[in-house]
Amino acid sequence: QVQLVESGGGLVQPGGSLRLSCAASGRFVSIQTMGWYRQAPGQQRELVATITSGGNTNYVDSVKGRFIVSRESAKNTVFLQMNSLNPVDTAVYYCTANVRVSWSSLWTDYWGQGTQVTVSS
Repeated sequence: QVQLVESGGGLVQPGGSLRLSCAASGRFVSIQTMGWYRQAPGQQRELVATITSGGNTNYVDSVKGRFIVSRESAKNTVFLQMNSLNPVDTAVYYCTANVRVSWSSLWTDYWGQGTQVTVSS
């Protein structure tokens, strides 16, 4: 079983910064892409940023230049540095990882439980 545990959410004022972390644990042999999605109240879940095992990154347009996704593969951990936060960034942020639990298995997406990020004065 694969578990993803997020941390680092909270309340921050507009213009502030937060750093989210997500660590994968359990039985698996490889992790391909890791990343972050978010879901605001009444909205659909949207992709925020992803990073491949090779370090290639992808961002939704609204966070480009403000958020940075990074990864420490040796610790199966992905980070999201969020700068210049504004109220529209308020959402539950979910970590995701594309994982192979054995060399004969298919790649499967796993999700964390989510961490709340609230941007408000």
